[in-house]
Amino acid sequence: MIVNIADLNVGAGKEIPFAFEVSAEDMDAVFDDCAFEGVIAVKGKVVNTGTCYRAEGIIECRRTFVCDRCLEPCAEDQRIEFSEDFRRMCDGMTADDEANVFDGDAMDITGLVRDTLLAAQPLSNICKPDCKGLCPVCGANLNHGDCGCDRFVPDPRLAALQQFRNMGSE
Repeated sequence: MIVNIADLNVGAGKEIPFAFEVSAEDMDAVFDDCAFEGVIAVKGKVVNTGTCYRAEGIIECRRTFVCDRCLEPCAEDQRIEFSEDFRRMCDGMTADDEANVFDGDAMDITGLVRDTLLAAQPLSNICKPDCKGLCPVCGANLNHGDCGCDRFVPDPRLAALQQFRNMGSE
């Protein structure tokens, strides 16, 4: 995703719009526990702020995954905003001096888009916040209804009291 910024060198306040469609594989944005369905759309603009070039925009994609609790396949649409400053590489400056540098009149935003997309992914794949998961006894999906299994697990800290109670009933 290369943006030609030659027209931005005129002065501060100028901007150039951009729009790209790319696959997750082309950006090396592949996960083990989820996938991006179809293309990833990136729209935005590059603005000459006078001191740097700001790339800002929106990433839109459809993420598919298997819920960690109920093991059902799920999909969600994502809309992720980004804004990052880039600086032109000067004499004596190395790529290690600045996080976002470019040389010439072409600015590559592929790394920015990939990193923003990866950082925006949740740590756990849950289909909905109140997902009930699977029954630990029979494995039924509790989101579809109660299975009727006895899932009561006594608190082990109260085991001595339970034994004392059972001795009194004999």
